[in-house]
This record gives sequence, structure tokens and C-alpha cells, in this order.
Amino acid sequence: MMQRVKLGNGIELDVIDQGPRDAPVLIFLHGFPDSHRTWRHQIAHFSDRFRCIAPDQRGYRGSSKPHGVENYTPDKLIGDIFLLAAALDVGKFTIVGHDWGGAIAWGVALIGQGMGRVERAIIANAPHPVIFPKLLYTDRQQRAASQYFRLFRDPASDALVEQFGLGGVLLKAFGETPENPKMEPEERAALLADWENREAAITMLNWYRASPMEVLDMDAPFALPADYKPIAIPKLTIPTLVVWAMDDIALPPANLDGMDDLINDLTIAKVPGSGHFVQWEAPTEVNAAMDEFLGRSA
Repeated sequence: MMQRVKLGNGIELDVIDQGPRDAPVLIFLHGFPDSHRTWRHQIAHFSDRFRCIAPDQRGYRGSSKPHGVENYTPDKLIGDIFLLAAALDVGKFTIVGHDWGGAIAWGVALIGQGMGRVERAIIANAPHPVIFPKLLYTDRQQRAASQYFRLFRDPASDALVEQFGLGGVLLKAFGETPENPKMEPEERAALLADWENREAAITMLNWYRASPMEVLDMDAPFALPADYKPIAIPKLTIPTLVVWAMDDIALPPANLDGMDDLINDLTIAKVPGSGHFVQWEAPTEVNAAMDEFLGRSA
């Protein structure tokens, strides 16, 4: 059952909250251009023994959509998750994220470990905040795969949204692609209906527009700038599972290189034969990896 949750900052989120109230808590964060529904297989699998909380994040579907790019900076999106936990009377939790939700989950984990609030992290196909910026400068494959950032950030894309909804921008960015046979027809219909919401389309794009990541064009040198300084963040010390779909064309496996230097207790589960949306393209493999990790790190 979905409920409306008002956060301490005034933002309101639509949230699925399913499972025993006294069970360990999993907070699931979806990515772009998605919703809480992307976790449908995981919620069905884990909600008998975990309290599964999955919001439609700020800017998505029926949740609050404040105007202005400045309302979608990572600090505000990370803050929403701690405020959501407080609003639902959740103390400690495991953070689970995919894509943009995974990017926010990295931040929640890094901040939450020092607070004693976040016990474990599960990240699916979301690049680490130290590794990804470097790849955007140095790795031809990653920079090519991320050129859509530039389109999403272009104010001219707003006219496409006004005329065609989010689908118009996605079509221009990625071209016409065949339907993914792993997505149920009813889920595809729900997603296409969500993309018709023009206001939500702009606020979803604002996540990209507020991001500090720099994506240069393909003619720029493939090297770190002379004045480049990596993001100064601590090591992640809590148990962390990284699930990686190996056929993800947006985020190649180079994103895994060096991750073990940044995380003390790291488990990597590679999923061959799956594209970017591994949580529903390969739910059996994802659920099995999560089961093993959650059991071992309990």
C-alpha cells in the first residue's frame, strides 16, 4: 500500500512501506527514468522478513516537484532519505540503490556509517563517486556512453518535453530501441504513462542538471585536467554489495576497477547477460546475491 510521507523539510514523497514493522529495514532507491516499481521483484522476495521501504524520490511521479535546478543537488537528495527514515521512525537501515538511486545510496552510506544509521549498502549499477568522474575524463567508452548527460542538461530539451513528454528526450538521446522482452507489458505501460507527466519530466532531468559531474565532448583530450582533485571522501567501512550487470552499455565494467581500494568490506556480484536495469532484467540473480550478502552480514 502506498502512503504519503511528509519530510521535515516540507518535501512529500509517495512511499511503499511493506513488511513486518519490527524487521530489519531495507530502503530502496530507484534511478532514472524510473520509480519505486523498479524494485517490484525485490520487494516481493524480501518483504516477508524485511521491512521494505521504497519511495518515489523527489521530482518523480506524484512526489513533490519543487521548481529550480538548485532543489536537486545531491546534498538535498541524500538528506531526503535520512528525513524519510526519521518520518517513518526508522533508526538503522540497509540502503539499496540503482542508477541515480545508487548514486544517492553511495552518499547515504558514506554519511550514515559515521552516524551509526546505515548498517549495510547494496548498490546496483551505479558508479562510485571517486571512480566515475575520473572515467568521464580518461575513458573513451564511458565518456561516449555518457554524452546523453549533455542533452539532458540542454535547456533546448525542455521544448521536446513540452511536445512529447520525457519520451521525446529519451528518443533523441538513445534512438529508437526495441522493447525489452524482460519487462512485463503492464510495467512498460505504467512507465510510458509516467513519462507523459511534463512537470515530472523536467524535475527528473534536473537531477542531471544539478549534478557536479563534468561530461566533455568527444573531441576533448582523454586525460585528467592538470588541476584535477579527486573528491575527498572517506573509505566505506560498512559491508557493501555491488551488483553489476556486465552488459550495461551506459556504465561499462571499468567502473569496478579500483573499487576494492575504496571499500573495506566489499562483495562484487557480476551478472552476465543483463543490461542496465539488472534488478528486473535478472531478478533471480540479484535476489540470490542479496540473500547471500544479507545473511552473511546480519
